[in-house]
Amino acid sequence: MSEAADIRADLNRRLESEGVVIRGPVTPAYAEILTPEALRFVASLHREFNPTRQRLLRRRAEIQAEINAGKLPDFLAETEEIRRADWQVAPAPPDLRKRWVEITGPVDRKMMINALNSGADVYMADFEDAFSPTWAGVVEGQINLRDAVDGTIEYVSPEGRLYRLAEKTAVLMVRPRGWHLDEKHVLVDGEQVSASLFDFGLFFYHNARKLIDKGTGPYFYIPKLENHLEARLWNDVFNRAQELLGIRPGTIRATVLIETILAAFEMEEILYELRNHSGGLNFGRWDYIFSFIKKFFSFQEYVFPDRAQVTMDKHFLKSLALLLVNTCHRRGAHAIGGMAAQIPARDPEVNERNIAKVREDKEREISQGFDGTWVAHPWLVPVVREMFEQRMPGPDQRHLIHEDLHVTAADLLRVPEGDITEGGLRTNVNVGVRYLESWLRGIGAASINYLMEDTATVEISRAQIQQWLRHRATLNDGRPVTEALVRQVFAEELDRIRAELGPEAWAESRFELAAKVLQEEIIFRPAFVEFLPLVAYNYID
Repeated sequence: MSEAADIRADLNRRLESEGVVIRGPVTPAYAEILTPEALRFVASLHREFNPTRQRLLRRRAEIQAEINAGKLPDFLAETEEIRRADWQVAPAPPDLRKRWVEITGPVDRKMMINALNSGADVYMADFEDAFSPTWAGVVEGQINLRDAVDGTIEYVSPEGRLYRLAEKTAVLMVRPRGWHLDEKHVLVDGEQVSASLFDFGLFFYHNARKLIDKGTGPYFYIPKLENHLEARLWNDVFNRAQELLGIRPGTIRATVLIETILAAFEMEEILYELRNHSGGLNFGRWDYIFSFIKKFFSFQEYVFPDRAQVTMDKHFLKSLALLLVNTCHRRGAHAIGGMAAQIPARDPEVNERNIAKVREDKEREISQGFDGTWVAHPWLVPVVREMFEQRMPGPDQRHLIHEDLHVTAADLLRVPEGDITEGGLRTNVNVGVRYLESWLRGIGAASINYLMEDTATVEISRAQIQQWLRHRATLNDGRPVTEALVRQVFAEELDRIRAELGPEAWAESRFELAAKVLQEEIIFRPAFVEFLPLVAYNYID
């Protein structure tokens, strides 16, 4: 047996009476994170809260069935009293008062150091959309976070360059995986542990007290919520986790991403459920577009144009942006804007055009009242910071409320106008397969066409293709979108990528697998797959 196998066997023997089984390799470094005490903590959270998680996931399916039957989403009548009542979220801790520029990225060691040193106000370390959840990536990500909290994290590049933390670093926030995902390498009582509770629990157990002692705290981003009951579950988890470790209630702060169409109708209720732990809301606009297409997949009247035409000035996105700002500011919470995914290129003209796009995007967000925004690369931090310095007299704009704003369900459900083109279809195929190939190799943040792409990229791409196929949408040249056409485009785009790579690189890539998974297990599957990682997770270790 190898050393890793020996360590795992010993760990499993020690945990046998606890009902916990580790199925992934456990190196000596991994064992420092996967301690019996930490795993017992995770298991206790899973046992208490997984039944509710499973019930809420079943409820998602029930709500989808109601939508398919014609019951469109609306603001909830049963929670109107909460929306009318006068309440505020807990005041922001000092180090989360100013959040002008937040940088996001995976929990890769080098990227983490660069992000913390970037000059951003906040760094969100991502176990979710910008992350491929291989076992090595998950556990090494926790090691990297521990070392970052300790201030000891270092990285030496193959060229011998040393990376270490600067004296001043961004405030750390962590995004665990969503409620819909499991961690297949850890069993509790014979079932796969909730990936959300695994990511959250390990980080919280090892780092919460240290963060508090350093004058900050355990701060999180919460993804993929669809309603306030799912937020209530997180709040219950926070309360119990703090209780188990003897940490003052309300120490945890969590910013919720509004990245599903159903959550858009329950933003006030989500803030209310998390009011003692709330860090505000963020507009996760790319996943939001995917969610919109997914929820109304069965309806011809909700067919979207090319995603390049679904810009932030479209009515349904502008309406949500303004409503999110008002919702947060009325309750004393921060409203954080969306991602600028541009990354630097070798061509100065490309960089100039990309910076102009970023400035336009962030100017719009500042004008709408957002208190901060996201970037994907340190290159953009000074660009965006300068804009906020020029426009923001204080650390935030929570005083700004659009008093005459009235957003209805019809506003949030208005389909954007535009065309469906062959170019749009080819982009969805090309970018989708490029991203999934990267993800299958364990790289969840992929540079494609001078943009840092994440899982939302492939989700939008495949959802659009599926929607166009389902309703036999017509391209602007009159051709219908058919299975034959989609397969032809896949073959042609793969040929193009193969020619770019050359035979040796192609042979080492996973493009053929990525194309097969996208086509046979996702796009041409009769039923709509809720989330692509639920399928693709079977192909990574």
